[in-house]
Amino acid sequence: MSSKYYDIAFTSAVRDAQREYGSWAAQRRLHHVEDGPARPDDPMGEAERTFIGEQDGFYLATMSQSGWPYVQFRGGPRGFVTTPDAHTLAWPDFRGNRQYITTGNLQDESRVAIIFLDYSRQVRLKVFGVAQVRDLMHDPDAARALELPGYPARIEREVRVHITAFDWNCPQHITPRYTTEELESAIAPLQQRLKELEQENARLRRSSGQMNAPVSARSGTREA
Repeated sequence: MSSKYYDIAFTSAVRDAQREYGSWAAQRRLHHVEDGPARPDDPMGEAERTFIGEQDGFYLATMSQSGWPYVQFRGGPRGFVTTPDAHTLAWPDFRGNRQYITTGNLQDESRVAIIFLDYSRQVRLKVFGVAQVRDLMHDPDAARALELPGYPARIEREVRVHITAFDWNCPQHITPRYTTEELESAIAPLQQRLKELEQENARLRRSSGQMNAPVSARSGTREA
């Protein structure tokens, strides 16, 4: 857990709950909690930036004017989320169902929470940050610059999030799930082996048929 993440997530109410359920002392030791001035925003390391670049989606939470949180899935081709620097996430925002709830929420409250979840490896990364939205509806050149090869979705905005804090969360209770691409890669050796066995089986059948044929048939002569 990054130090700034602790400052944001572990509020007095959270610490009260930890005391009630007996985890407060362990949390202090685990995260080296020290009282003092506010810590600076946490820079991502190579592990975080590489992990994010490998993902094909994430869950994004914003806050509405009604006070209700709103969580939406954002997806695209693997690598559509980039990390231009150690403090920034960026992604092209594709046209969806045109409700624009997340877009509207961000006009009023720019703070966001994000979860990147890799089901196959049972790994998740939680992020706090502040979003900036750049409208590209009337800037086709800028939108084209963000297009991804082979992905035809229309880009309406670019979202950049200044990272405030992050935390690698425990893998407990993450059910492994696999994409079609991951499954194809995993079973490709099995499919190749099955093809080889089928070819070998066909060869053995042909060989067995020749061995069991009458001598005259094998030699190409007629029996009297």
